[in-house]
Amino acid sequence: MGDSRKSAIGKGLRRRGRLMMQAVSPPRRTLDAIPSPRPAAKLKESAYVAPIAPRLVEAPVFVLSSVRSGSTLLRVLLNSHSRIRAPHEMHLRTVHVQLTRSFTADAMKALELDKAELEHLLWDRVLHLELTRSGKDVIVDKTPPNTLIWPRLDRCWPSARYILLLRHPGAIVASLTDRRRDPDHEAIRAEVLNYSEKLEEARQKLGNAHIVTYEELTAEPEKATRALCDYLGVEWECGMLDYGNKDHGTFRPQLGDWSSTIKSGRIQPARTADPTAELPPRLKEIAKAWGYEV
Repeated sequence: MGDSRKSAIGKGLRRRGRLMMQAVSPPRRTLDAIPSPRPAAKLKESAYVAPIAPRLVEAPVFVLSSVRSGSTLLRVLLNSHSRIRAPHEMHLRTVHVQLTRSFTADAMKALELDKAELEHLLWDRVLHLELTRSGKDVIVDKTPPNTLIWPRLDRCWPSARYILLLRHPGAIVASLTDRRRDPDHEAIRAEVLNYSEKLEEARQKLGNAHIVTYEELTAEPEKATRALCDYLGVEWECGMLDYGNKDHGTFRPQLGDWSSTIKSGRIQPARTADPTAELPPRLKEIAKAWGYEV
């Protein structure tokens, strides 16, 4: 057998041996190989509570209200002011951070931070960014579900200001009922009661809050907006009442009211509550506390 043929046979055998070895023993990772993600660990809740860090926006303004209370109308009236930025609903409470390793909480604790305070810093940064982009100096967040977490907002921004927007609970029930297909009447009353309980709690405990009713806002808009401007420390502007001539972004679901009423650009009369509508006892009690007849 010639030398060249022997060499070829030898190379073939060696190559076959390498392939067999690779099949039973996968190659080692190189130093720059990307590690596979670790399975998510069940992290223990830390008992550590971080101190409040400095805020970029020290005194934001929050509108607390039930859904279907005219908060979008209030937003666009305020946003029409040259110094007030009131964007669409921002839903800050649904913006979260994750500490994905067991040692992450310890690392943050060493920086005097915890999960809640990290979220607060993120929320604050969002408000500051929006305020800076607008070129204005007062920011108002009107997101009705904020009402359900107002104590956390108060903890996040101890100097925050609050506008409590009230509306007759019976009118809210009627508005929600008309808005929904195949409405669940019991669920609607429970939803309105939940918002009303938290709003009444805020009314009792937030001594610095400004209270305005939807009925007053629509019947006497100049009087209501002048009082709001006094509370916010800005001069009243007549252009606030002509909100249709200003750009308030797109009116769309999940970001506020998108009905033809708000799109009209005009302040329209409030729908009154049905005097024959039956309300749960606790909702009646709250309505009376707000000065409404039931």
